[in-house]
Amino acid sequence: MSASRRRRLARTTATAIAAAAAVALTAGLTTGCAAVDKALDCVQTADAIADNVTDLQQAVENAANDPTRTVESLDAIDKNLDEIGDRTDNADVDKAVDDLGKAVDQVRSSVRNGDNTPDITPVTDAAGELTKVCTP
Repeated sequence: MSASRRRRLARTTATAIAAAAAVALTAGLTTGCAAVDKALDCVQTADAIADNVTDLQQAVENAANDPTRTVESLDAIDKNLDEIGDRTDNADVDKAVDDLGKAVDQVRSSVRNGDNTPDITPVTDAAGELTKVCTP
């Protein structure tokens, strides 16, 4: 995947997350506090994951200089997935979290097998899906 395509995906993901956050905040005017709190937790964690995915994209681009950054980025995504999984009982969010976890595992496996520039498209796609389901 070209660097410009990765940057475009990162911008698209960031824009989607910002829109989801705005929707979640607006939803607070018409729904109960518990639902809004859950939605905000989901959006905030999805936002953190989007940042992690951006870091992963940059790490893959610079893998020749510092291959450990890719693994660190994958670890950060896993940590945030654990947090969002613990905070929700929504089946759609759970599925999106599982799908993103599987995508991260695939990239991690590629890295372990010596691929310094793995295809991270499944991770970016799954992160985008998580953002969609976190939108109230």
